[in-house]
Amino acid sequence: MAGVLIRNAEVWGHGLADLRIADGRIAAIGDADASPGETAIDANGGLLLPGLHDHHIHLAGLAARRASVWCGPPQITSRDALAEALDQPGSGWIRGIGYHESVADGLPDARALDRLVADRPLRMQHRSGRMWLLNSAALDTLLAAAEPPPGLEREATGFTGRLFDEDVWLREALGSTPPDFSEISRELASFGIVGMTDMSPGNDPAMAAHFAAQMGSGALTQQLHLAGNLDLADGEPGPWHIGAAKLHLHEAALPEFENAVHFIRAAHDQSRAAAIHCVSEVELVFALAALEEVGTLRGDRIEHASVASPELVDRIAELGLWVCVQPHFVAERGDRYLVDVEQRHHGDLYRLRGLAEADIPLAGGSDAPFGSADPWAAMSAAMSRTTSEGRRITPNEALSAEAALALYLAAPDDLTSQRGIAIGEPADLCLLTRPWNEAKEDLGSIEVAATFVSGRLIHQRVDQTPA
Repeated sequence: MAGVLIRNAEVWGHGLADLRIADGRIAAIGDADASPGETAIDANGGLLLPGLHDHHIHLAGLAARRASVWCGPPQITSRDALAEALDQPGSGWIRGIGYHESVADGLPDARALDRLVADRPLRMQHRSGRMWLLNSAALDTLLAAAEPPPGLEREATGFTGRLFDEDVWLREALGSTPPDFSEISRELASFGIVGMTDMSPGNDPAMAAHFAAQMGSGALTQQLHLAGNLDLADGEPGPWHIGAAKLHLHEAALPEFENAVHFIRAAHDQSRAAAIHCVSEVELVFALAALEEVGTLRGDRIEHASVASPELVDRIAELGLWVCVQPHFVAERGDRYLVDVEQRHHGDLYRLRGLAEADIPLAGGSDAPFGSADPWAAMSAAMSRTTSEGRRITPNEALSAEAALALYLAAPDDLTSQRGIAIGEPADLCLLTRPWNEAKEDLGSIEVAATFVSGRLIHQRVDQTPA
């Protein structure tokens, strides 16, 4: 691999210096002259930092969003707006995402959706990612291809069209294949993201094989940690790192407590941590009780911790758990939270500083496509705690710019550790157009000049020319 010399950079933890990349690793830090055949890039004093890691993302969903219709807030807030959004040209399936009950007064059944889309099959995903809403044409098409699964709600008059936790069945009934990740990979690289942890609970050996193929072809250029179901551990090894076993709780349909305990124990038997989705107080209480029953394994983590009272924060800390947070949800959904969440819990919404001050290891994740994939916007939200309508939610939970950035510099396999820049380390790097003192004043407008994974340039600004 040809060497690269990044000159005149503000190197994270080192100050103004040159940095040489050779054989995919950081070879030297300090004053240097370009060697023959070496590519030189002038950083113009911009910050060179470890590349960012998104610790909670759903890559297949993010890729599929490109071909989807957005059906929820903040863009869609009424039934009429939803009808207009779903009025798409062409024929065949319409795939909607992001729906929230506030749009059309609840969860519409198939007949209600028929009034919005009658002549084409429609599947519309709830914002939680756990439910699909189907119109009659969609029901007819799917049931002609496969037997109804347990998660397809049924009443005395027939199927309602509400499909709960049946993504595998839906994919098989549709005969669909996982999407290509090349466009998504390029977008994430433009943010300076060099690695992701895919947290989709349905990830299994078949999905792992697709990730391996995408990485092998060069479509997916970032490093990958792959969480998923218990079967994932039985698959063939790949170019990814196997991650936690994902338990996706939903307050309206919690599993039997013993089943949750069995899942966590089985994950630990595989030497895998458990990652538990908790977006309500009830879910968090349930998760902590199950972990207390089993006993914790280093790396057990709570995903979201959306509503965490001080007492629950203390329990998380006592159990030695890690937490993956989504700071941008306050900006993207905060106004809705203030309506939907009980007022007594407003002070418990998406804590940041309170978790950090309890010495709980934190990491930042986008939850994309259920939130923006832009980590810099998330960092800005972590600092401001401001909703889209300008309200502030628990400003005492705000982080400094450095603490917000640290959420995305945490090591994916050890959230207690921060990745740095040192000789001999893999050259997974992100170069900004500005030094840190300028950049941190407005993290929402960060411009990434270049991104490297194992020394390979995977993103470069169009106007960034080699020195």
